[in-house]
Amino acid sequence: MGMELDGKVAVVTGAASGIGLASAEAMLAAGARVVMVDRDEAALKALRAKHGDAVFALVIDLLDPQDCAGLLPRVLEMAGQLDILHANAGTYVGGDLVDADTVAIDRMLNLNVNVVMKNVHDVLPHMIERGTGDIIVTSSLAAHFPTPWEPVYASSKWAINCFVQTVRRQVFKHGIRVGSISPGPVISALLADWPAEKLKDARESGSLLEAREVADVVIFMLTRPRGMTIRDVVMLPTNFDL
Repeated sequence: MGMELDGKVAVVTGAASGIGLASAEAMLAAGARVVMVDRDEAALKALRAKHGDAVFALVIDLLDPQDCAGLLPRVLEMAGQLDILHANAGTYVGGDLVDADTVAIDRMLNLNVNVVMKNVHDVLPHMIERGTGDIIVTSSLAAHFPTPWEPVYASSKWAINCFVQTVRRQVFKHGIRVGSISPGPVISALLADWPAEKLKDARESGSLLEAREVADVVIFMLTRPRGMTIRDVVMLPTNFDL
């Protein structure tokens, strides 16, 4: 990988693990300085020690409204600018709706939808003032397919799919690109809620993605010529339909 993101400052939410970690490390490899946002302070400290001064560790509980609102000011204090936002933090609720815990539903919708909207809302004035910027949101294959075993999670991603497409149309005139990445099932902590038999079958059939494969596509999106926006990438394991 070259240094295509040299001089850029990226913010990745949910950066301590999974897709967020893979995305952050891919951006570092491409020359960016990365503000890694997560509530896991110990993990962020370890990543800062591993990667050095190119990493800024920002401990935030995005579900706390005051903490969430401080994202951009703290990023600017640390890094001086913001070129890329990867709004990746999210959680999962699967299974039959009648069995779902309503507190968990509220938490998931807050993180998967409201927090994403607030993060994008808060960074836009800075990007508009600078006349450039990239926003990528981690969506899901569930945004494009009415997945029967995850109606709550899928609904959150359908909402985000609409959000990405509409915001893109509002801000492209400011030089800002907005897109989403919609992977199928990725080997990560989110799959912990999957039924054991379903997860076992998926592993055995090769129908799961690696987080680094998603990160490769994020880098592809970010490194297209400025006259091109990759609005949606749907990626899934070749054996997904087995």
